[in-house]
Amino acid sequence: MTTAIICSAVLAASIFVLGFNVSLNRGYAAKRGSSQMPTDPADPLLIAQRAHGNAAEYVPTLIALFLLVGWQSPQPWAQGLIVLATASRLLHAVSMLRSATLAAESAPRMTGAMGTYAFGLALAVTAGVAAI
Repeated sequence: MTTAIICSAVLAASIFVLGFNVSLNRGYAAKRGSSQMPTDPADPLLIAQRAHGNAAEYVPTLIALFLLVGWQSPQPWAQGLIVLATASRLLHAVSMLRSATLAAESAPRMTGAMGTYAFGLALAVTAGVAAI
């Protein structure tokens, strides 16, 4: 259960860090006289908003799955799924923030996204099977 709690805390903290990054970029945009609702995929504010928004879409569900699986199925392989899902989310967020534009895909960003889907689904199945 310790792994589940630590990974939950890491992902929860990432939401706040990414949110703070959006606030910083809003301030920079205001000083430049730029739009607070950018549409240019290369705009740093839009990149920050999407990194935060994407994390906010997946992190709550992952945290719930982490805690359920950590409680019901604490085997080492299940803990591995939790760690890999956490690493996938962090890789995705960092890859988005390091991207010059959201219009271009990158291998790390796609790896983070695919890892989120694969490990998230594996955790959901694990939670469901453990409940039977």
